[in-house]
Amino acid sequence: MRPRTTGAALVALSLLLAPGTAASAAPPDGPSRAVERLARQTLPAGDGWAAEGPGTTGGAAAGPDQVHLVRSRADLVRALGGDNATNRNNATPKVIVVDGTVDGFAADDGHLLGCADLADPEYSLPAYLAAYDPAVWGMVPPTGALEAARVRSVANQTRQTQINVGPNTTIVGRRGAVLIGLTLMIDGASNVIVRNLTFDDARDCFPAWSPTDGATGNWNSQYDQVSVRRSEHVWVDHNTFTDGDNPDSGQPVYFGRPYQVHDGSLDITHTASLVTASYNRFVGRDKLMLIGSSNTVGPDVGRLKVTLHHNLFDRVLQRLPRVRFGQVDVYNNWYRLAGDDFVYAIGVGVQSATYVENNFFTLGAGIAPDRLLYDWGGTAVTTRGNWVDAHGALPRPVDLVAAYNATHDPDLGGDAGWTPTLRAPQAVPAPLVPLVVGPFAGAGRLPL
Repeated sequence: MRPRTTGAALVALSLLLAPGTAASAAPPDGPSRAVERLARQTLPAGDGWAAEGPGTTGGAAAGPDQVHLVRSRADLVRALGGDNATNRNNATPKVIVVDGTVDGFAADDGHLLGCADLADPEYSLPAYLAAYDPAVWGMVPPTGALEAARVRSVANQTRQTQINVGPNTTIVGRRGAVLIGLTLMIDGASNVIVRNLTFDDARDCFPAWSPTDGATGNWNSQYDQVSVRRSEHVWVDHNTFTDGDNPDSGQPVYFGRPYQVHDGSLDITHTASLVTASYNRFVGRDKLMLIGSSNTVGPDVGRLKVTLHHNLFDRVLQRLPRVRFGQVDVYNNWYRLAGDDFVYAIGVGVQSATYVENNFFTLGAGIAPDRLLYDWGGTAVTTRGNWVDAHGALPRPVDLVAAYNATHDPDLGGDAGWTPTLRAPQAVPAPLVPLVVGPFAGAGRLPL
């Protein structure tokens, strides 16, 4: 009997093989018709939470004058409406095809800016380190002129590298398209599709020292690669998220803590909801996906409905995802986890209702199944049909809740209180997941 694959995988394969769908070379003034046709694709019916109600169509309704080929940051800002400060309010349907590398640190004339160009005149890292060294300043939050200068520097970088996306937008990459050093900010901008892009090194030039974060303090950075806030009906599909040649492991240590210059890959916060993330590849990163940003009971209750399916989590460390409040469906994902710095996979946070089914966990040496869940103040998580391929052992089914409860107190309950219904493609058995996810997850797998 042949292994079953998923509907989305078959669609991708059929597009690759079908005559007449190969993407021709992009003309200078816009994408080819074949590329444009694929770029107008909408979320399939029933494909996760983003398919609820009217579904997610992005910029599929764009007129001919709203189909853009972009090759630079300036092109991207123009395609999104022309003014980065107000583009988040531009609800005109639009399709944006990225060709090549778009660098968030590129000025309008094309030359690359450095952190020094964005720094406030009164800020310098050596002065900041000298002023707020806990041995001198103590373990209290920084205040005063240098911290104010750092905040102004962050504002400078935000204007440069945070690219604001408006409603009814599709952003899709041609093969090899890379967004480097920037954040796509989807804030109050519903009906957005982001596909077939590599997100590389969304670095923060001016991390904040937070001495009260944890027992010994931590450095915290500002910028996610994709941030979804106050938005509904968002589809993030076939992208790759990486730190490239600037990994967290290569950062210096200040005040005894790693100088953290990266934040999340795909954070879904501030009442966002109805999001589907599918066939993405997350590679070699630390913090990946925060669903819900605060433990405060309030507007997030009843929101944060997210589906994660057929994603590859490859040598990543934590927040895969970490969930508060939301009904989050996590199925048919492949987790390849390794390394001494691994923390946990799925965070069970306050009032979270996560449903974890038919995922496959490949575990390196020293990572046991009891470390896959982490209690962040939640009470229950549903786990069904998951398998582990632990180092030195044969693949086998695993009850993630039982494994966690065997070594941790208090116990987690095994019923999150709901059952997902929006699943197209349907879940396949966990042992088949690597066969489906490996070949199809990540940027460059769509025929663009």
